[in-house]
Amino acid sequence: MPMFLDSELTEQERSITGAKFVIVPMPLEKTVSYGAGTAQGPDAIIEASNELERICPDGEPALSGIFTVEPVGCEGTLPEIMERLSNQTETIVSQGKIPVTLGGEHSLTFGAVSGVSQALGRKVGIVQIDAHADLRVAYQGEKHSHASVMNLLCEEGHSLAHYGVRALCQQEVEARHGFDVTFIDAEELVTGNIQSIVLPTDFPEDIYISFDVDGLDPSIMPATGTPVPGGLGYYQALNIVRSSLRGRRCVGMDIVELAPNAQSQAWDFTAAQIVYRMMAMVT
Repeated sequence: MPMFLDSELTEQERSITGAKFVIVPMPLEKTVSYGAGTAQGPDAIIEASNELERICPDGEPALSGIFTVEPVGCEGTLPEIMERLSNQTETIVSQGKIPVTLGGEHSLTFGAVSGVSQALGRKVGIVQIDAHADLRVAYQGEKHSHASVMNLLCEEGHSLAHYGVRALCQQEVEARHGFDVTFIDAEELVTGNIQSIVLPTDFPEDIYISFDVDGLDPSIMPATGTPVPGGLGYYQALNIVRSSLRGRRCVGMDIVELAPNAQSQAWDFTAAQIVYRMMAMVT
């Protein structure tokens, strides 16, 4: 079975016994509304990870152990699929480890967060990097859509802070106020060169990071179904994630919406590098 960073890990580092991070591939593609290809995202990220270097500015996550489980099955209805992923992340967190889910479309975050929350016995704070708010009540008749995943999680009582949004509808504007969402949109972040954020003092200590690659500018990440201009820079997005974890604890993360392009592996590598850099922030 292909494993994340397989070419670099020692036998001890790739063992489930001592691993701090557990990679969960989730090739989900059920509700994409524009470009397709997210089902190939996990495999592309794992393959590209073999070209990463072990050391990055925030540390060397490989030393903490990285284990990759079998991909979560994506057959059946979306509620069934979400339950499958929820069971997986609940087990991982119950073992004292951090689940790192590789998507796949953004709807998977509902299942991943649900399992983390169940294992902890409390709600979490979600920090979302995204071009979209994903706060629609439903999209194209599907409440489990990638465009409504954060609405579902807020309805469940989780707190949300999102950064980099630059495409949203009136319903989402209203939902931001109704759910008391913390946010700074892309135009303010980019034109103001904002590199660091501060979460509200009452935001949960347990943080789940959800990184939609379309949060990045298309000049950096065109390999996604909905590339919206005016997005975040690579270092800027990482700096925002890092600052959100200051004084808090990361309990899980995902990276979603990569739609690999056969013309270049650069964007697969970018996604893999982001995964590894985010792991380094919590070691």
